[in-house]
Amino acid sequence: MDSQTYTRDFWHTKAGKLEFRVNHFIDGAYLPSADGRTFPSINPATGATIVEVARGGEAEVNRAVAVARKTFKSGVWSRMDPRARMAVLEKFSALIEANAEEFAILDSLDMGKPVMDMMNIDIPGSVTSLKFFAETIDKIEGAVTSTAANALHYILRQPLGVVGIIVPWNYPLMMAAWKLGPALATGNSVVLKPAEQSPLSAGLLAELFIEAGGPSGVLNVVHGLGEEVGKALALHNDVDKIAFTGSTEVGKLLMIYAGQSNMKRVTTECGGKTPQIVLGDWDDLDTAVTYAVNGIYGNQGEVCNAGSRILVDKKIHDDFVERFTARTAENFVLGDPLDPSTTIGPLVTASHQKRVLSFIDIGRKEGASLKFGGGTLPSAPAGAYVEPTLFTGVNNSMQIAREEIFGPVATIIPVDGMDDAIEIANDTIYGLAASIWTRDISKAHLFARDIEAGVVWVNCFDHGDMTSIWGGYKQTGNGRDKCLEALTQYTQTKSVWVNLG
Repeated sequence: MDSQTYTRDFWHTKAGKLEFRVNHFIDGAYLPSADGRTFPSINPATGATIVEVARGGEAEVNRAVAVARKTFKSGVWSRMDPRARMAVLEKFSALIEANAEEFAILDSLDMGKPVMDMMNIDIPGSVTSLKFFAETIDKIEGAVTSTAANALHYILRQPLGVVGIIVPWNYPLMMAAWKLGPALATGNSVVLKPAEQSPLSAGLLAELFIEAGGPSGVLNVVHGLGEEVGKALALHNDVDKIAFTGSTEVGKLLMIYAGQSNMKRVTTECGGKTPQIVLGDWDDLDTAVTYAVNGIYGNQGEVCNAGSRILVDKKIHDDFVERFTARTAENFVLGDPLDPSTTIGPLVTASHQKRVLSFIDIGRKEGASLKFGGGTLPSAPAGAYVEPTLFTGVNNSMQIAREEIFGPVATIIPVDGMDDAIEIANDTIYGLAASIWTRDISKAHLFARDIEAGVVWVNCFDHGDMTSIWGGYKQTGNGRDKCLEALTQYTQTKSVWVNLG
């Protein structure tokens, strides 16, 4: 469909005709909770309830895990011919692309994401991820080692079994695709727990897997609260791995639960406080400013690698702030997420809006200067909106510079050269990503060596493809997504020694 067709009326009309999948998806069928409990999915743009969703608990987790284990042991997926499994995942990705408009509306309604961001970022990224991992299936290899002449030693790489995938609300579809890709490609069965704030697209995802030829019981979905469904998955003795993206606090709990149960593997990606560094030798300030603005305000700032700490050389600080202010006004329109002209929607919930606004109050009290923003959207008082916000006069000891706000709040910190910038940038519990702008190639490489982050960008921000490793240092967590290395996190090795006599 031509992009000119995508009007506000188009999206609202289509949204009004949707039928929502509100039940759990277990063994290829939609099932309500055994006790009939539900929870509301709320539209953050209006505060209204979209629909009631089945609220699972231990009973639903037990059922889904038992189905996933039985399916795994049957070999219907885990031992399917590699090219056949590849064909299923390739068709799965094609079906997601074919249903792009429905996915776009579901995630937009659920968490406030601008609908055109879904069409231009989330859906293409999800499709690419599944295609990439589909292409790896017949290329996963073991090894044969050199041994004495009377022995043969080989190493098998095999699937783990049952994987619990717990995804966040900021990219409901794409984060699921990032983890489903390697989990399914390597032959595992999955129980997917979507965030309770954004549950609506998960059922369609599981349904399309079946339509693509995936066997029933391989991809299951259990809805519910983190402290109920997430905890039950992490404590389950028949779950072999938890793959998690979310808060550091919850990531630590999942590791504790794994230790209290069967010592299952846990991989985590728990956010960050990403520095964007602009050195005084960078002469194309407009380009750096554009990336910096998009790096913090894209997706309402609800991004694990949001470039919320902008470290600018004192020599160019004032000019940078002036251009940053102007560019934000040009680039970001706060409004209805189903309006194609909107570039920044509401935050995911009213409670999260309250949290972000509290950090803005903290910034004022700490003595930072509120350069712009800090308010809500008067025309939508029931919506969870927060304006793009900038604080200057910030130092790295302030709460707004240290804690992950997860909203459209930027801080600009003046620095005195690269050594000062690196020291400040590394002074955090997180280490997901970092960027630097410089014309000095030696400084760029020294920065890449010395910065404590898993992802480094030089003279750009948020660039990459499926060959790029995604994951961080320190309390960002130990997981790796979106790369060949991800495959190893969903497999285990087996050493086989054959005595030839």
